[in-house]
Amino acid sequence: MPQSVRAGREGDVLAVVSLTGPTVSFHDAATDRHLGTTELAAEPHELCFDPVQRLLWCSTPYFSGNYHTNTGRRSDLTVLDADTRRVVEIVDLAPEHGPHGLALDAARGRLYVSVEGSADRPGGVVVIDTATRRPLGRIDTDAPVPHWFVLSPDGTTGYATNKEAPFVSVVDLGAGTLTAKIEVPGSEGLALSPDGARLYVAAPHAGLGAPGEQRPEPGIRVIDTGTLRVAGTLPTQDVVLPVHTTVDGTLLVGETRREPGPGGGQVPGHLTVFTADGHRRGGLEVGRLPLALTSSPDGRIGYVAAIGSSTVDIVDLTSLERLARLDVPRRGETGAHGMAYLPRAV
Repeated sequence: MPQSVRAGREGDVLAVVSLTGPTVSFHDAATDRHLGTTELAAEPHELCFDPVQRLLWCSTPYFSGNYHTNTGRRSDLTVLDADTRRVVEIVDLAPEHGPHGLALDAARGRLYVSVEGSADRPGGVVVIDTATRRPLGRIDTDAPVPHWFVLSPDGTTGYATNKEAPFVSVVDLGAGTLTAKIEVPGSEGLALSPDGARLYVAAPHAGLGAPGEQRPEPGIRVIDTGTLRVAGTLPTQDVVLPVHTTVDGTLLVGETRREPGPGGGQVPGHLTVFTADGHRRGGLEVGRLPLALTSSPDGRIGYVAAIGSSTVDIVDLTSLERLARLDVPRRGETGAHGMAYLPRAV
């Protein structure tokens, strides 16, 4: 890794989930050296780092498997000490189940966790006090499967994508209520611009539409958060699952690619990069089925976790060159999933 990009990262750590590990592995952000691995009880999905408590939160929605192909839904979160890398607590959310998306309001000490619905209630978002690690309540999203969740920069509004509903749910976090629905095809990942003015939503979701049905064109719906209307679409060649915005507003998009024809298998995916004003900068080939994105705090390095190849591509976001590729251990067909960048303690 070039010295100019490496500089200042000593002591920082990249944490990566392996779905079928089932583990969280830790890597030196300056040298990519493997620092250790923590084994978990079941198949983890997403990670969220709390820099105030120095804790790493991990969601595990299912006992095994994935959305629509699982052996049952779990109701707990795993909490790890970010520095010792040990599990410190399992937080039980029952009767809630299927926890997935994680969003942190560090200033207010609140963690928001998306959970799946059931026969007697819609999906929603559970609110957790990060100091006590205890649930405080839940906010309904009026959709069966809210998947990913993000917060406005001021911590007053939350947005949830929904695989099984044609809208993004908007919630008032102070009142704890659903306030609006923004019409989009069933959606995957989402991200906010740093100023909170634009919401980027990956839609349609990968499974939308039966064989032979007309399917909406893939792309990123750009939503004006002031009007709560779709202002435009950033087109992509293939279906997108994850999106991520860096500190300077650069938009990272993970495109999933398959061999042509019915039943075509996964081929290497693509990281597509847009400037903050929506212009396509370019991109590069990454691992199979990119499912998670993150970036360094200065926005100079991007990380692409691909569950199909169980790899993490580390990308210089200035030159759009791959700096390194991490191989994440797995015990099944799928591997690398959620990630978190952990700045060193100061």
